[in-house]
Amino acid sequence: MHHDPARPWTVDALAREVGLSRAAFSRRFTELVGEPPMTYLTGWRLDLAADLLLEDGATVASVARAVGYGTPFALSAAFKRVRGVSPAEHRERARAA
Repeated sequence: MHHDPARPWTVDALAREVGLSRAAFSRRFTELVGEPPMTYLTGWRLDLAADLLLEDGATVASVARAVGYGTPFALSAAFKRVRGVSPAEHRERARAA
């Protein structure tokens, strides 16, 4: 997932990548990482998006595509839900700091 964040990952696809059943993969991932695979993936994608949003010329649309969200709206909604601010607010705050 780290090498291809834009791929439409599912628990099934991740489990196949490592040769485990969905249940075994989910259980082992949660034990090792401390959160379920899709929760981790969402957080990681949003962390990556937060960094990419600070690059010159980056748009919400280009960042959304790069981190696996189908639309800028989908990225914005997830970003606001998880981080409490919109991508634009994140960008403004980071530049002001």
